[in-house]
Order: sequence, then C-alpha cells, then structure tokens
Amino acid sequence: MAWNVFKFCTALRGLGSIMILLVLGVVGVSYYAVVITNYGPGLAAGGLDSLIAFIVLILFHCLLVMLLWSYFSVVFTDPGGVPPNWRPAVDEERGDSDPLTASEFPPESENGRIRFCRKCNQLKPPRCHHCSVCGRCILKMDHHCVWVVNCVGALNYKYFLLFLFYTFLETTLVTLSLLPHFIAFFSDGEIPGTPGTLATTFLAFVLNLAFALSVMGFLIMHISLVAGNTTTIEAYEKKTTPKWRYDLGRKRNFEQVFGMDKKYWFVPAYSEEDLRRMPALQGFEYPSKPDLDSQEF
Repeated sequence: MAWNVFKFCTALRGLGSIMILLVLGVVGVSYYAVVITNYGPGLAAGGLDSLIAFIVLILFHCLLVMLLWSYFSVVFTDPGGVPPNWRPAVDEERGDSDPLTASEFPPESENGRIRFCRKCNQLKPPRCHHCSVCGRCILKMDHHCVWVVNCVGALNYKYFLLFLFYTFLETTLVTLSLLPHFIAFFSDGEIPGTPGTLATTFLAFVLNLAFALSVMGFLIMHISLVAGNTTTIEAYEKKTTPKWRYDLGRKRNFEQVFGMDKKYWFVPAYSEEDLRRMPALQGFEYPSKPDLDSQEF
C-alpha cells in the first residue's frame, strides 16, 4: 500500500498549538529552574554569588525577550503568498512590454523562467515554491517548520534566523548556568532543594543542552545559506549547479535578508527605508548576475 504524503501534510497542520505549547513548556521549565529555583534566591546571598546571580538573571531575561519576540514574529508573520492572478509586468523571455496573461501558460507547460503552479493554477514569481502543508505557493520558500507552525519564506526568514540565534544563546546560557548544579547530582554531598526543584533543574539542563547542540547545527547551516543567497530548497535543487545567479557576494546577500539598516539587524523588524528601497524584502524581485539570468528556479 502506497504511503500518501498528503495525509502527512494534513497531520502537520494538526500539530499547530501543540508545538507552540511545547516551546512555551520548555521556556517555562527553564525559567523555573534558573530564576525561581537557583539564581533568584541567590540575589539575597550577598558577595560574589549575588553578583553572578544578577548577571545571569539580566542576560537570561534579555535573551528570553528577544527569543520570544523573534519566535512569535515567525509564527504570526505571513511568509509571503502570491496575489491572485499575479503575473510579471513584462515578458522577459520575449523582451517586450506586453503584460503576460495566465492563459499563455497552461498548467501542463512551463515557459523558461516563467513558472506555473499546477496546484494553485497560477503563475509563480522567481524563487517561489508550493507548500503542501500550507496548501499555497510561498515567496522564496525555505521550508515548512513545525516548531513555528508556519512556512519560512521571504517575509519572515530574518525572524526565523533571529529565533535560531537567540535560542542558541539562551539555551547555551541556561546550560552553562545550570552546569554546576547538574554536576552536584553526581557528588557525594547533600544537595539543597526539594525533589521537585531538583528534578526540574535536571530536566532543564538536559533539555537546554540538547536544544543548544541541535540549534547550533541549524544555525550554522542557515548562515551558510544566507552567505550564498540561497534557501534550503534551492540548495537541494541547484546542488549540481556550480554558479548561482542570485549570489551577489556575502555583504549584499546578507543585506537581502537583514536589510541595510544596521540598527535593525538584531531585531525582528525592518526599517521603513529598507522596505522602500529593497524590493527583495518583499519577495517578488531579486537582483541577479546578468550572465546567469538563464538559470531558472
């Protein structure tokens, strides 16, 4: 019996709030272990212990705010869809200025760089792909992420990268701050605390260590993708292509994701000026190398 991949896609849609609650659950366990159980009470200890507790708590809360801000920005920001009856302003294939109509490209054919989605029954902009989970075409689609219950595309890719970045920093901080308490579990001395607080500390350490290591791998992968101005899907599609038409150099590639305004690089938002002067941030137009314009993705 053949496996129906579309039933799997339907199951992914059903995960929805479960994954959000799971993320918030990990945050809650970490908060209880770090703030309530271990370092909150340490503020009253005085001396060096009080200073260390203060520093840990400040860093923990700052990173937590940025993590949650980035996370919910990914969750609630539309990754970018294709407007109904969208079509390029000019036929680049023929070099004239007559607007294209969908009737020129029936579902069973494709015309060079002008691509057609058979599922949505409409034309697709460059770098756009159909998501079977969302059931629509996504601008500059990277992947569908179950952790954010959303597609990662042109309009929320930066927010996703910041979510990975702050998650890695936060989980690393929690892991290092709970490491002395974790080591104490294997010592012969008496460990202060109730069985519940000790279990929470142990669980928080293990969870944050696992997430720190796994997120680090994803973060490194996506940094390399940004450096080459490509997405996860495009990296797979062009694995036999030595040159990539959208690779304009690391600096310009980075700016196409994070914008040119440095004040906004580490927050999940764009300046109005960047949105106005950089069409790539809207997901429909991307500058490319003229000598490689014949590549089609």
